[in-house]
Amino acid sequence: MALFSLGSKPFFDDKNRAFWMLQSAGWAGYLILRSLGGLANGMGLLFLVPTALNTATGYSLTLLMASIFRRLINQKPIITWGCSIIVVLIASAAFSTIEVWAHATFYRPGEMPTGVQFLGAILLDFALLAAWSALYYGINFYLLLEQQADQLQRLETQAASAQLAMLRYQLNPHFLFNTLNSISTLVLLKQTERANAMLSRLSSFLRYTLVNEPTGQVTLAQEVETLKLYLEIEKMRFEDRLRPHFDIDPAASRARLPSLLLQPLVENSIKYAVTPKEEGAEIAVEARLAGDRVQITVSDTGPGLHDTVNRPTYSTGVGLTNIRERLAQAYGADHRFEIQGERGAGFGVMIEIPFTTEEPKEAA
Repeated sequence: MALFSLGSKPFFDDKNRAFWMLQSAGWAGYLILRSLGGLANGMGLLFLVPTALNTATGYSLTLLMASIFRRLINQKPIITWGCSIIVVLIASAAFSTIEVWAHATFYRPGEMPTGVQFLGAILLDFALLAAWSALYYGINFYLLLEQQADQLQRLETQAASAQLAMLRYQLNPHFLFNTLNSISTLVLLKQTERANAMLSRLSSFLRYTLVNEPTGQVTLAQEVETLKLYLEIEKMRFEDRLRPHFDIDPAASRARLPSLLLQPLVENSIKYAVTPKEEGAEIAVEARLAGDRVQITVSDTGPGLHDTVNRPTYSTGVGLTNIRERLAQAYGADHRFEIQGERGAGFGVMIEIPFTTEEPKEAA
């Protein structure tokens, strides 16, 4: 976030323009205040001449100081602060010398301030230039921190996107291997029509995965259509042993969720419920709206959670682990992922996420 804005454009978006505007405005203010102070104290209009000369001197000295500070700001702290103090001391001495000379030449000829008066001029000019230096470094350090924060945010976003892509890409090889293996079997059995149909469905499914970004979100309705396409492919392998069922609340169908989030759950149900049972199993996908939350359940009628012979423990499954991590990446702690092991015969997973209908915006 910029320090402040000028219209619709951040003020410090153009650092060079911002510097010249602040530099000119600051010294113009100095000229006005010194002039008004002199006139208020009855010093007359002649006092404006040394004041204008002092302002020009300060303006020029700070330009030179800015050029030096730009080279010092990226050095080690001891070099930056040590050299900056020396620069301010030298500039203050030069400023005070010119100020005293201008006062003695143009305002009160022959009255050269000495002693305490000269020391007072040095201290005032040192305080002025020190304040200018502090403001210069303060603004530039703020801009550096803001730049680093923006860069860190971009890197974190890129890392999160890369991790999400990696997690989703890990899910595809299992499905592709099984499908291609089935197609190969159909070809060997000379069942070319079924092989062509499976290839056509596989092509449609892969086209969907390529069109939708791994880090993007889709509506629940789109996710369900993809699941149906996936199940059509698998149904050609298992036929009547695979019995899918969908119960989607129309009010929840507009909710957005990470693409292909549910496919691994259905794939697990096929692997652990349909495959080991001769009679197959039912797979149910249900979704409903509960206030501002969407609850999605994927369940099957296969072996229960405690049937470790036919159904291994799910806590170590790669698919479920990836889903947990994808949910954490997308929603942080604002989600639920619950394994429903109390179902007896069968297994279910419930996901609860916020109900949102807009695509999340990427960080700038």
